[in-house]
Amino acid sequence: MMEKMSIKEHPPLHVPVLLDDVIALLTPRLGETYLDLTAGYGGHARAVLARTQQYSGTVLVDRDEFAHTNLSEFLAKGAQLLHTDFVSAARQLIEQGRQFDMILLDLGVSSPQLDRAERGFSFAKSGPLDMRMDRRQSLTAANVVNTWTVERIAQIIRDFGEESPRAAMRYARSIAAARPLETTTDLARAVEQAYRGPYRRTHPATRVFQAIRIAINDELGQIQTVMPLLPALLTCGGRVGVISFHSLEDRIVKRYFAEQAAAGYEANLRIITKRPVSGAINDVHNPRSRSAKLRAAVKI
Repeated sequence: MMEKMSIKEHPPLHVPVLLDDVIALLTPRLGETYLDLTAGYGGHARAVLARTQQYSGTVLVDRDEFAHTNLSEFLAKGAQLLHTDFVSAARQLIEQGRQFDMILLDLGVSSPQLDRAERGFSFAKSGPLDMRMDRRQSLTAANVVNTWTVERIAQIIRDFGEESPRAAMRYARSIAAARPLETTTDLARAVEQAYRGPYRRTHPATRVFQAIRIAINDELGQIQTVMPLLPALLTCGGRVGVISFHSLEDRIVKRYFAEQAAAGYEANLRIITKRPVSGAINDVHNPRSRSAKLRAAVKI
């Protein structure tokens, strides 16, 4: 029986989501190769490599430079680190003819990104309007809220924040009226002033922050582009796991897996999760995994 790995074995910087289920579905074996397209702070990688001991066959990808400062232990043992987005990394590795026995794609924003006020991902602590996963890019949240048209802001709040068209327009107008906005607190306050109805459990700015973050980092476009690239990166019998955190992400992953399931003899992947593994059920000890869904497949 596979040994369960407790989160207590990992540093408190970032608790890996659905760790036991990732290990159970990827089934890492001694000597197998591993590609982590969103390595973050190495929680999943550490657990996988404890079983494979194959550092030289491992590639860890992340576009956040802060994450890379916490991946140096893997580099010292022979793993390759790529400081880029996962689409660029996937294309680069395909061009090199690289294939892996296991691939993991964890689409969530990491705990340190949320917790560090200077990154601007959260309004829990006041910070600059940044929200860039890769701080080498020029577009920031400040650019969006201070320079984009009301109509364009309303569109991303509707499409990426899943707010109603009326609510999206109210929030966008309130944001424009409050310009210039300098901090996450300024933005949250502008949204709150336009909120109507009884106060709900989550702050009304939560979905607005999600929408702006998705737009800045092209998160959905990245997922749509990378999914069809994954089979080319897998060895025959290789396993891939994808963890999503909200319906927009999961919809893209679910649709691609459904296409593979319906492709018959032309399919590249066999789906091994009939239903997604739910973080709310399988990872109750980790509050940030409550909305997580894990889907997995095997290369045919």
